[in-house]
Amino acid sequence: MHTLAFDGGPGPWILFFPLIWAAVVFGVVTVLRRTVWRGRGGPWQRGVAGVDEKSPIAVLGHRFASGEIDEDEYWRRLSVLNEEFGRVSKGGRS
Repeated sequence: MHTLAFDGGPGPWILFFPLIWAAVVFGVVTVLRRTVWRGRGGPWQRGVAGVDEKSPIAVLGHRFASGEIDEDEYWRRLSVLNEEFGRVSKGGRS
């Protein structure tokens, strides 16, 4: 039985395993860069659905949730904010 070890060493096959490890490391780094490391912290730094917590719409939502304004006032102000920021209200009243 002939093996590479008895034919004068491993030959070019010695490069095979470091290339596999390099590909694995490259793949892991690529996946991390595209997901977790993007934007230095990922998607969990922003609020729900990517809305900034200090945006006027988020502040309005917090005021409605805490009971400072009623539902009619909330929808009226939201429609004004949607017109001003160019967003379209989805599934809500206008």
